[in-house]
Amino acid sequence: MEISKEELDRLLGTMIESVEGISDLLFVAGRQPQMEVHGHLDPYTAEPVLDNARIQGLAKAIINGNTRLQEDLASRGSCDCSYALPANHRFRVNIYRQNGNHAMVLRRLASKIPTMESLKLPPVFQEIIKEKNGLVFVTGGTGSGKTTTLAAMLNEINQTMPAHIVTLEDPIEFLHPHNQVTFSQRELGRDFYSFPDGMRAALRQAPKVIMVGEIRDRESMEIALTAGETGHVVYSTMHTISAGQTINRILGIFTKDEEQQVRERLAGCLRYIISQRLAPKIGGGRVLVTELMGSSLRTREAILLGENETRRLSDIIEAGSTSGWHSFEQSLLKAFERELITEETALLYSVNKSTMRQRIDMARKQKDTPSFESLKMRAEEKAAAKPKPAPAPTPAPAAVPKMPADATKTPA
Repeated sequence: MEISKEELDRLLGTMIESVEGISDLLFVAGRQPQMEVHGHLDPYTAEPVLDNARIQGLAKAIINGNTRLQEDLASRGSCDCSYALPANHRFRVNIYRQNGNHAMVLRRLASKIPTMESLKLPPVFQEIIKEKNGLVFVTGGTGSGKTTTLAAMLNEINQTMPAHIVTLEDPIEFLHPHNQVTFSQRELGRDFYSFPDGMRAALRQAPKVIMVGEIRDRESMEIALTAGETGHVVYSTMHTISAGQTINRILGIFTKDEEQQVRERLAGCLRYIISQRLAPKIGGGRVLVTELMGSSLRTREAILLGENETRRLSDIIEAGSTSGWHSFEQSLLKAFERELITEETALLYSVNKSTMRQRIDMARKQKDTPSFESLKMRAEEKAAAKPKPAPAPTPAPAAVPKMPADATKTPA
């Protein structure tokens, strides 16, 4: 089925404008087009149920004769690209095959570059962007806002620091203007052909900061470690849900014989791990909850020697609260106490559910138990409201008896 670019643009445009808060558009055979709104899938009822021919026509209009995308789809079963509408809407597109049919997911990309203030990122992020070398990872599942957080950090650097930043992306999601920073934004498949090749080339392009969309393999991680050790700051993402899991994933990329050497290198150049999730918010929308771990003597020791009962990263993170570090449990409890999320959401999105349960119970008890100050105020209010007894009537003064007029005369 042949579908023109105009018809594709009209369909995508009307879907995007039909409801606020759309993050993804899904096209799967046997279903109406689906829209993900704040984490929930809703059908786009203005379109009929999709068949393979219809989806294949839409995909063909997006691919638009690109040989690389056609070859990837044929040989690997999927391909990645970007797509833009005339009305300033951009998408990251994955076209794939499922059950013998074509399917597509279009992730909507924000047209406006986010700021750290608009995302309400903690003040410690101002310290993170001051790092001059080493590795900074932003981790989380698909759709948890990793790229958005990285874009806000790069945007802040762009306002404050003259530097050359090289980004390696698949595809380019935010187009950064040249303010203080000179940006070289490179897209996989168009400007470079593999992340290891792009990272090797980046080291020869005189950057202060290298942003890698995602580190996926051993070779890329090896180059990232080298870059962090040789005076570059490397920002990247990983699909892990906590600091501990991120470190284990990095170690797992290498062989067992290399583990100790990798631990030493990682302990020396790891600067921050920021893990994040988007939890459903009371009243609609989603709220960002994070875990943040920096570098200290204790974290370096845990990375170098491994965790044990007396050396747990979760305990080290919570003990670093004065430096702005925090665990998911601390972040979730704060959101729960501010009545942004429900108790069920706090438990569901926590890493240590038993700890989360204890803290929620404690928060409830503290909320129900009045403090000394509140008890004192209540007593004062009660005393002020109590009616005062009426004052006793003042007795009238006793009458002074009058003396006879002649009693005042002095006898002769």
